[in-house]
Amino acid sequence: MIVRTFKRGIKLHPCKEATEGHPVECAPLPKRVVIPINQHFGAPNKSIVKVGDTVKRGQKIAEALKPGLMTVPVHASITGTVKKIEPHIQANNTEGLCILIEANPNADKDRDVDFMPPLDAFDCTKTDALKRIQEAGIVGLGGAGFPSHVKLSPPPDKKIDLLIANGAECEPYLTTDEAIISEKPHLLITGIAIVMHITGVRQAIIGIEDNKKTLIPLLEREIRLRQYPDSITVEVCKTLYPQGGEKMLIKALTGREVPSGGLPMDTGCIVQNVGSLVSIAEAFTVGKPLIDRDLTVSGGACKTPKNIRTPIGTILTDLPVEFMTIEHTTVQKILFGGPMMGTAVPSLEIPIQKNTSGIILMTGEETNSDSEASCIRCGRCINFCACRLAPALMKENLDAGDLKGAVKAGLLDCIECGSCTYVCPARIKLVQRFRVGKQIIRMRQQGTKK
Repeated sequence: MIVRTFKRGIKLHPCKEATEGHPVECAPLPKRVVIPINQHFGAPNKSIVKVGDTVKRGQKIAEALKPGLMTVPVHASITGTVKKIEPHIQANNTEGLCILIEANPNADKDRDVDFMPPLDAFDCTKTDALKRIQEAGIVGLGGAGFPSHVKLSPPPDKKIDLLIANGAECEPYLTTDEAIISEKPHLLITGIAIVMHITGVRQAIIGIEDNKKTLIPLLEREIRLRQYPDSITVEVCKTLYPQGGEKMLIKALTGREVPSGGLPMDTGCIVQNVGSLVSIAEAFTVGKPLIDRDLTVSGGACKTPKNIRTPIGTILTDLPVEFMTIEHTTVQKILFGGPMMGTAVPSLEIPIQKNTSGIILMTGEETNSDSEASCIRCGRCINFCACRLAPALMKENLDAGDLKGAVKAGLLDCIECGSCTYVCPARIKLVQRFRVGKQIIRMRQQGTKK
């Protein structure tokens, strides 16, 4: 089998040994969940429940302030009572309105639910199918939180001919995509078939890295059983970071290149994370909204590293110590997400969200605490940038307050993968600067529109 790849990128130590090949373990029901009402990229939500209300698992508790395309609702992940609706620190290190639900310990987890009725995706209109995905609150589970129904509704002038199921999982430590493929191949293929039917696409590729070759026979067997051998294929990519980025995966699998300022649809492709596709399948087959999250909990300060499935809104420290043991005295850094693109947070009192792919508890030996030095103009950040940008020039322009110059050097095309920061011998925190620069540009654009 041909092993595909893209130019540049970096070879990282995978750090997956602690959880690789391990099944997903269902966490004990937490006594409470803290659910942010906004967990997607798009228009804001409002709470539709009040303190004192009894809610069921799967019940809608927040929806759009104004009806629109760029929004998805949020659902209760446990059955219980709404105790508080107040701001709470979230994984992006900002405070956002959250709904605190205290669990009903006597609830029947199989009966006390408020799921939608099953819907045959192949016997309903495209509008109804997209509405089901939106009402299920499904977003991209790879990290961005982009509403899935929007991604599956390209403009009429964008001709889509390929669906890519992203199972690369190139971030170190993270192994839940691998576990999902291993445990739910039938739902993955069902999700792919549903998306192909909705979008009218006739070909799909499941892209995985070559460190997951053991999954190939499993996937190919499921494809044959479901009679999709001519339309769904499995392709292997080289284990190289950031292979899981949409632009890199499209380039590796098809040779097509997303243009500057463009989107995957500009190459005729739609890319969906494998977890999102499984959630889409569940939304149709059993009517389940996105209320649980599979994630990896690992790192040197975690004494019980594992892949877990837990209700969205769970706070890790609420899980029993016999299920999740953390050596708090050795925790030097807490990351929500992977070590390359994840966000460092101040404490573990932060709820798991729809886009929380992992929680990494790092010791001092695993973190890089070196202070920044001056740029030595070595060009390593340019040589290793998978998007072929000029990070050093972007930084230079941002430091000088020249936003136009930074944009010209490629700022808005940066995918914030962290490769430049990783290879920088001066330990300059490049990605953090780029994120701030992008935020300033967005704020100025919003001010201009107003």
